[in-house]
Amino acid sequence: MPLLVAPALPAGSLAAQEQPHLPVRSGLALRPWRDDDAPAVRAAFGCPAIQRWHVRRLDSDDEARSWTVQWADRWRDETAASWAVVDADDRPVGQVGLRDVLLTEASAQVSYWLLPTARGRGIATEALGALVRWSFTRAGLYRLALEHSTGNAASCRVAARTGFPVEGMRRGSVRHTDGWHDMHLHARLRTDGPV
Repeated sequence: MPLLVAPALPAGSLAAQEQPHLPVRSGLALRPWRDDDAPAVRAAFGCPAIQRWHVRRLDSDDEARSWTVQWADRWRDETAASWAVVDADDRPVGQVGLRDVLLTEASAQVSYWLLPTARGRGIATEALGALVRWSFTRAGLYRLALEHSTGNAASCRVAARTGFPVEGMRRGSVRHTDGWHDMHLHARLRTDGPV
């Protein structure tokens, strides 16, 4: 069945280029994940707060390496992308990424997490801002959505500080270890202006 509108972005829009390294500010950058990042990833998914909101853990270094390796394929498939948020010594302190990339709609979901030592300093907001700027100016995306549990106040603050207004709430839509959670839905459009 033919579409009546042309895809917003052609296939190959992401895969035709290398996943970029993105500056955030002095001493902070985004870069693609590497195999040697596995210990930091395992530590992150050992954090109770990350487990609570992401509903998963990693039990071995092999699982952590599999997590880091998957992103190259997902970039080539143009379905998702993830960047390590790294400090001045190129050590991962967190993650920002695009999930559910739809080139036909020029849209994606954003995700983020930080290691406990990096929290409370505005790093998530700055890293997400860098990803938003690249997504709208270089990748050509039009809409970025962000969803989090209504119980996750820290994530809601990051969304608000990065200019993602609340669009609504999805009642009982995600199951966490403590039961069903209502989810806040935030979104930014390219036309919303600079971050």
